[in-house]
Formats: sequence, C-alpha cells, structure tokens
Amino acid sequence: MKKITSFALAALALTGCGRKESPLKPNIVFFLVDDFGWVDSSVQYGDELYPRQKMFHTPSMERLARQSCVMSSGYACSLSTPTRTSLMSGMNSAHTRITTYTSPEKNVPTDAAGGTIGFINDNESDIFARSDWNWNGIATQPGTEHSMVISPMVRFLRDAGYYTIHVGKAHWGPSGTTGCNPYNMGFLVNVAGSCNGFPKSYLGEENYANTKELWTHNAIQGLAEYYGTDTFLTEALTLEAKKTLEQPIKTGQPFYLYMSHYGVHTPITADKRFYQKYIDEGCDEGEARYASMVEGVDKSLGDLMDFLEEKGVADNTIIIFMSDNGGHSIDERKGGIAHTQNAPLREGKASVYEGGIRVPLMFYWPGKNLVGKCDVPVMPEDIFPTILEMAGVKDYKTVQPLDGESLVELITTGSGVSPERDLVFHMPHQWRIEDRDDIDFMTAMRRGDWKIVYRMHTGDIELYNLKEDLSEKHNVASEHPDIVASMAGALSNKLRSWDAVMPIDRTTGKPCPLPDEI
Repeated sequence: MKKITSFALAALALTGCGRKESPLKPNIVFFLVDDFGWVDSSVQYGDELYPRQKMFHTPSMERLARQSCVMSSGYACSLSTPTRTSLMSGMNSAHTRITTYTSPEKNVPTDAAGGTIGFINDNESDIFARSDWNWNGIATQPGTEHSMVISPMVRFLRDAGYYTIHVGKAHWGPSGTTGCNPYNMGFLVNVAGSCNGFPKSYLGEENYANTKELWTHNAIQGLAEYYGTDTFLTEALTLEAKKTLEQPIKTGQPFYLYMSHYGVHTPITADKRFYQKYIDEGCDEGEARYASMVEGVDKSLGDLMDFLEEKGVADNTIIIFMSDNGGHSIDERKGGIAHTQNAPLREGKASVYEGGIRVPLMFYWPGKNLVGKCDVPVMPEDIFPTILEMAGVKDYKTVQPLDGESLVELITTGSGVSPERDLVFHMPHQWRIEDRDDIDFMTAMRRGDWKIVYRMHTGDIELYNLKEDLSEKHNVASEHPDIVASMAGALSNKLRSWDAVMPIDRTTGKPCPLPDEI
C-alpha cells in the first residue's frame, strides 16, 4: 500500500502506547471556514511557510496542527454550495450537478439586492448559454425540480444517537426547498443556518442586517440576543455553539457540532478586536481587515477547544478543520494585489487552478491519528464516509451513489487511499460577469503529481506536474501527449458517467465538447 510520506516519526507512538479504546462514541466537531485560503494562516501546509502566511496570527490553528494529521493536498470544490453539498451527500459536485452556488430564492437568478447569482452569469457569456444544472441544490425528498435527492450524512448520525448541532452557514439550497433548512438534514439544533451564502453584515451594532434599511435574505437570523452590541458575528456564533453543547455534555450523549462560520467571506469587515494590531504591523487596510477576520475565526477555534477541555470531553472529541473553497483572489477589499493572494498557488475562489480548490484541512482524533503532514490528495466527498466510520455507523443505505472513500485508515495508519486515484474538479460556469479567463468555464483532474486543466471556452488542455510546479506556471502538455490523452479520456468518461453539466455553445446549441471530443 502507498504510505503517507511526511509524518513525524515520533507520532507513531500514538498508535502503540497501550492506550485503551474508549467505549464511548466519539464526539465530532466539524469546523468549517468560508473562503479561507491555503496560505491564510500561520499553519504550514506546504513545503515551507510562504511569505503571506507570516502576516497572520493563528495560534489556535497552530495548536490544532501540532496534534493533527495535516493534509497538504486537501481539496474542496471551487465554490461554496458545491463543496457543502458534497460534504452532505458524499458525491462529487459534477455528479450532483450542483456546480456553482445557489440563490437565496427558489428558481430566482438574482438575490434581494439585485446582484447576479449563479446560473444567470452563464447567460452573460458571449460563448456559452446556461445549462440545466441543479440550481435548487440538494433535497431530502423528491418533488423539487433541478435538485439532487440525497440521504443526508447528518441523519445517519442523528439516528445513531448523536445530538446534532448546526451553527452558522448552511447554503445547501434556496428558500422554499428542503435543502434550505438544517432540520431537514438531520440537525436537532440550528443556529443561524438558512438559504443565505454570506452575511449582509458581521456587526452586532447593525443587528447583523436585521434592520429596515439593511435587510435582505443575507441578514443573519437567530442572534437577537446580540443586537445592538459590539459582538462580531464570528464571536456570537461561537458563544451560541458553546451554549448548544451544554445539553449533550451534561447528559453524556455523543454530539456532532457542525461549526460552519460565515467568516471569512465578504463583506471583508474589520473585527475591531484585532484590526489595529495588523495596521501597526504595516498591513494595508484591506489586509488588516481580512487578517482580523481570520484571527477572529482562530479565536473561535481556540475557545471551542478550551471549552471541550474545561468540560472534560476533549479526549473523546474529534476535530476536523476545513475550508469550503480556496481564498478569494479578486476582491480589492481583501487588500494586497489581485490574483496573488493565494501565492504560490495560482488564482483563487471559483477557479480549478490550485488556488481555488486546495484548502486547509486537518484531522484530530485523540490517541488515534498520526501526527504530521499527509501528502495524499483527498476530496470533500470523502468526508461523508469518514465521519460515519469514525462514529461507528455501519450498514447505512443512501438513495444516492457515494463517490468518496473513507479516510480513517489513511489518517490512522498512513495507508488505504491511493495517491494516484483520479480527482475531478468541475466549474462549467461563469462566476462573475467579468473577463476572468483563469476562473470561468473550466474542468480539471488530478492523478498523482499530474493535473490537467480543460478550458471549455478555448478547447485547450493544459498539463502540470504539481510536484515540480505547484504554481502551475509551466504547461507541459506538448511534452507529454500520452499523459494528456490518458487523463483527458479518463476525465471525459467520468463526466459522461455522471451526466455532468456542460455549458451550451451559443453557436451550435449543443453542450460544449468533453476533453476527448475536441
């Protein structure tokens, strides 16, 4: 079997120290950050600590990393809803046909503020028209067109006796669909989760946008206790998460906490607790705003870890830390220079280049995980079977086919998942109505160190060796036509088998060709 390549040898003692297995089901905290890039913390995921990382103060993430299996090739989809629905369904986003983000309203292409959402952007392209992707997200029962009916992962945990808690961002489907409501997904408690994809306001002083002047679907609900205070949204959600944990800890019931922060998504807003520090250290205003939001999320992680220790349950609590897509790379409010914020990775959010899909990912399973970096590439659809195996849930039956593999053996022994398996990233849309050749209308596949990128709007297929060229600067397709042909064929066959969405060519009225058809 292929082994993890870079674990610290001292960590192997964890698996052979004579520790007795706990008879209790493990508690699980899934800590998800929004739009959080691979280099947006002081945790080293790559071969070195890159220059941008030295700007951030994230001691809690470092604390978790020292105990965790740190995935250097952890992947997400390039946008929020595709990743979040993959986590809940165990399916690749190309397979669910949920390939961009969903609107707050069912079958409505614009949000309440008039901004463009998801599939309407496809219609603005001179080359492609919209295809019939599943813009109504995931559903828990039939009856909603343009949705994927699934058996949600959280329902299996709930049915196995877990106290299931949702805090923060959901974004699995629009209002008026079953995918909108976390209760339909199997959660017993919901704080602030709905159809919205980002907060209209992070500020308690603005009631998180629950005012006559500010209200849209993106106003955050369920936090009236903090209206009119200076409590930043990240802090309010953390305080509420700790409240929800009191009951299961008191009764000894295993819990699953889906701690899904809205941070660090736009609007990039200064968290006053940390902002001035970054100004004093020489950051520009945008960088200081963004870094303050990151540190707020880091404090949340540390506060939850401290809480678990204070309550005496930390030794039986798994923590999984992840981002839903790569860091934003074109929003000027983030500071710095556009298209460079994820360096050395290329591009960012919505792109299938590494900056858009490679994300922070850590697994901490007290007494069981290997400690150090794991180089084996893993996908969001792997999380579904992984969490259920960790929880001891067996023989479950889903209405949907599962694409992911459990990572339990990988993070505990270093084997069990092939680093050569084919991983697919599919973005057949235009994200924003701008000229972004390195973001829109692309699909990609990774196989070991090799990665192909297919540009639908030009018909070009690029090939990169990620081991030698992490920044994807050197297209070597002309030097390795055999590898290109093999991978293009495999990617095309996978997309065909999934009936994956392709944009419609305005000239022919037919779907864009697959890579092996050009």
